[in-house]
Amino acid sequence: MQTIFVMVKCELGRAYAVADEAVDIDRVSEVHSISGQYDLMLKCYLEQDQDIGAFVVDTVQKLPGVKDTFTLIAFKAFG
Repeated sequence: MQTIFVMVKCELGRAYAVADEAVDIDRVSEVHSISGQYDLMLKCYLEQDQDIGAFVVDTVQKLPGVKDTFTLIAFKAFG
């Protein structure tokens, strides 16, 4: 299993609607509203052989109201 975090920038006034859609995506375990350049942070668990780029482009970026994304790949969880 591989863990990624996808930061999502939404169109103005659309963050809650995007979050409502994102929580229903298979492989998205958590959706958080955040401060800063991005509006949401999605924690996702993908199969080891699943293409990260394809998941982000074909699933997350196609949500209505998504303006931009930034993906972080996690290597190891502590604790």
